[in-house]
Amino acid sequence: MASILSNPIEYLKGVGPLRAELLQKELGIFCFRDLLEHFPYRHVDRTKINLIREINAATEYIQVAGRVISVELLGDKRSRRLVAEVRDASGTLELVWFQGIHGIQKLVQVGGEFLVYGRVSFFQGSPQLTHPEIEILQGQGTARPEFLEPVYPTTEKLKVRGLGGRQLGKLTQTLLNMLKESDLPENLPQPARTYPDEETGEERGWLSRFEAYRQIHFPTQPVLFQQAVDRLKFEELFLAQVRLGLIKSKRHRFSHGVVFSQVGELFNGFYTHHLPFELTGAQKRVLKEIRRDTGSGRQMNRLLQGDVGSGKTMVALLAMLLAIDNGFQACLMAPTEILARQHYEGISALLKDLPLEVRLLTGSSRSKIRKEALGMAVEGRLHILIGTHAVLEEAVKFQRLGLAIVDEQHRFGVAQRARLWEKAEIPPHVLVMTATPIPRTLAMTAYGDLDYSVMDELPPGRQPIQTVHRYEDRRPQVMDFIRHEVAKGRQAYVIFPLIEESEKLDYEDLMKGYENIKAWFPEPKYWISMVHGRQSNDERDTNMQRFLSGDTQIMVATTVIEVGVNVPNATVMVIESSEKFGLSQLHQLRGRVGRGSEKSFCILLTSPRLGKEARERMSILTETNNGFKIAEKDLEIRGPGDIGGTRQSGLLNFKLANIVQDRYWLELARDRAAQLLDKDPDLATEENKALKAFLQSQHGKTAWSKIS
Repeated sequence: MASILSNPIEYLKGVGPLRAELLQKELGIFCFRDLLEHFPYRHVDRTKINLIREINAATEYIQVAGRVISVELLGDKRSRRLVAEVRDASGTLELVWFQGIHGIQKLVQVGGEFLVYGRVSFFQGSPQLTHPEIEILQGQGTARPEFLEPVYPTTEKLKVRGLGGRQLGKLTQTLLNMLKESDLPENLPQPARTYPDEETGEERGWLSRFEAYRQIHFPTQPVLFQQAVDRLKFEELFLAQVRLGLIKSKRHRFSHGVVFSQVGELFNGFYTHHLPFELTGAQKRVLKEIRRDTGSGRQMNRLLQGDVGSGKTMVALLAMLLAIDNGFQACLMAPTEILARQHYEGISALLKDLPLEVRLLTGSSRSKIRKEALGMAVEGRLHILIGTHAVLEEAVKFQRLGLAIVDEQHRFGVAQRARLWEKAEIPPHVLVMTATPIPRTLAMTAYGDLDYSVMDELPPGRQPIQTVHRYEDRRPQVMDFIRHEVAKGRQAYVIFPLIEESEKLDYEDLMKGYENIKAWFPEPKYWISMVHGRQSNDERDTNMQRFLSGDTQIMVATTVIEVGVNVPNATVMVIESSEKFGLSQLHQLRGRVGRGSEKSFCILLTSPRLGKEARERMSILTETNNGFKIAEKDLEIRGPGDIGGTRQSGLLNFKLANIVQDRYWLELARDRAAQLLDKDPDLATEENKALKAFLQSQHGKTAWSKIS
């Protein structure tokens, strides 16, 4: 039997077909459930009546009761407005309407007593309420509700059609009056129906689900409203954690993977004789996790997150040698040709003394090279294929693919990455890597179905990058500093912003910046490379190669060099208009220097006119090199919905919960979900029956994927 909550919204009293169409277009409200989950963003205590004289510069909203002493229609057709004056025992207040004047004139008459509520503004120093809510005051207390009145998100189109915040409240009240306890059955299993108080630790019981929905819309007391909010936030987070846990548990128990049963000659030989540096403790720990996963008989699906320069590529190479030792092939996919080529050249150089075949495949690979690589892969003679999206093409087939590695995984769509699975009869082990540190709360939600590893140590010999913030008027000193470093044989980057919406302006800014840099560093004493997205692949690669080989001392570029470019001799990174970049992107750019043993510097150049948020970003970057701390601050400043590349599947689309502000409930939800699934991984017991049914009823309403 279908729930009443699935009824189309047009069947709710007061809606009808025309209003229903508007609600669908403007707010995405299609059925009763959508309206019930269209939560108020704040509440107003409509039981409180102020005196007009209490209004001051800090007053945002006010409710007064008084008598109308004048009503006047002013202005011509284009600027008509209705102005009324209301008086109470303490003073007078002006009310103004620009729309709906005809209806207001009928209601607002001189001598009438009204309850008036609205946002306070000031015109020529005097307070006024524009488009206030107004109702006839029929007697002391009779017109005033006994609850906190909800204020709902709405739009101008809806307001014009009589569906403002207050009207939405009336519709919601109509719906709640129709519902019974059985229409909102409990979906939390018994162990999750209590919670430890955040301050005292004392175990308390949640409001029922039915009562929580009533109190979040029309609370009878502020304390009950807060309990309702907490209950529904926890529910959202708990259900998300259970879903993720079920995916992870099912994969661990039922997904088949090829078995890497031995650590063979290639791995051991490289580790003993060719490893260029001692592995960090973090690298060793991650390799143990990979060895455990790949030897378990189930498919590995692991996220490896490591800060800039933490040595992820070396871990990836050792994992590929593990696959080859067990008779399998490996591939590594990178988001750009520059990064793919760099991986290819770096890995080929490290493996030059081993009997292994490594090939590069990109969109610009010549047909002869492409044909050779494809033939070797399908015949099994190719051990490692490194490439861009070209690796995903249908023509690319392997004889025995055992390991697929995706670098800078957020640059690839979910469907793209999933196509790697189709390259082998038994899906290969998957290792996805990111140099963008992910805050723990984000990892618990966006990547909770994955096993994930963290590398938070830098290889020995790396020095922390010194970061400074300079205003544009210090440009001569910045240029002198670059000149000083270049004189010591070092190299420098100068980065310009790239904002896709204004590609033409960006290009003009870059060219202007390039000419300015040339003026500071004239040829032939200095040579400058330039790299940007409008260049052909060949031109970009040539310019990059000149900088890599040291033929040019300065690289002027856009953020195309943000990830993966490795020039150990580069010791200076100047980021122009740094205020236009996000924290994580600035940290990624900074990571292009400090890759050798020499002291490196990052200079954040900005306009002197900085907003509070931009100033905070500059301060954070100059205080720490720790990518995980920076990621946490980025999450706090921008919120989870704005963090680029977190995951393309709607996993963070919570209606109420916020993974930054609600960390306590997230941690609790994760713990309770883990305890539940440890005891009952299939939700098969009687006490979890309602939870399982609810999750099945929600199937398809959220996007969950098996590969990150």
